[in-house]
Amino acid sequence: MNFHQLHIFYTVAERGSFSAAAQALHMTQPAVTMQIQSLEDYFGTKLLQRSTKKIELSEAGATLLPFAKKSMQLIREADEAMSAFTHMLEGRLHIGASLTIGEYIVPRMLGPFGQEYPHIRMAMNVMNTTQIMDDILKHQLNLGLIEAPVQHPDIVVEPVMQDELKLIVPSGHALAKAKKVVLEDVFKHPFVAREKGSGTRQVIEDELKSRGVDASRLGIVMEMGSTGAVKSAVEAGLGITMLSPSSVKHEVALGLLKIVNISDITFKREFYAIHLKSALLPIPVVTFLSYLRRHDQGTDVQRDSQDELAKLKEKEDA
Repeated sequence: MNFHQLHIFYTVAERGSFSAAAQALHMTQPAVTMQIQSLEDYFGTKLLQRSTKKIELSEAGATLLPFAKKSMQLIREADEAMSAFTHMLEGRLHIGASLTIGEYIVPRMLGPFGQEYPHIRMAMNVMNTTQIMDDILKHQLNLGLIEAPVQHPDIVVEPVMQDELKLIVPSGHALAKAKKVVLEDVFKHPFVAREKGSGTRQVIEDELKSRGVDASRLGIVMEMGSTGAVKSAVEAGLGITMLSPSSVKHEVALGLLKIVNISDITFKREFYAIHLKSALLPIPVVTFLSYLRRHDQGTDVQRDSQDELAKLKEKEDA
């Protein structure tokens, strides 16, 4: 018996067929069948009950399955623990990321990650959550980064980063100069929102609902289909909004927008990593996940904005 055989057994049990397991493992169906037979020979008992319609676990197979699952988890944990010590990794890192993460958060991390792991080739597709899930299920992506949890029997979902939406106003706005801002102040001004169904809009509405506040009290004057469009509208003085501070660092550095704290409510959320349940992640992917957890978004946005402004001034002087 070896780990490879346990991995194959686990995948067959999870997928419910040899053909689906073969596809997930990038193996031929006869090769999968042979490894299962070898494992059954080792234990001297049938692990799977085969029929024309489906495959079911025998009593022995049901007993073995938790151990197979634990072995996969141990391998994943070992890979993650050792990734911090392996700086000469080679391979390709191809991930999918939803809009806010892909445009404003991950790009800032890829530079330092590339310096720390220069032999890993990186590629990222920015797309919606449904597309990311489809590509993962089709084995076209190893990893997805999304803004809201999803449910699928073949996909693992785990939180990897934290974020908090903040009130964003034009630099000359009345609320930009207020010493203390409360939620009631927000309701008094025109509000520019992301479209319904977006992760950002959902966080706002869910938090208001949990406080017993009707989201319709937001004076929404327009809805936008992207964070960039929202920012442009706020810069133009058409209203205020709530966005991730990571998405407005450049504008804050230039003095176009200002981040304002609301004292009586917070709009926190988590970003999630998703990947196939039956797949063992390549070491470069495990390493990147560990890197994300070590470099969470708990940074000082104002300090980062000052740093960015200094860089912009250096370019202008040059």
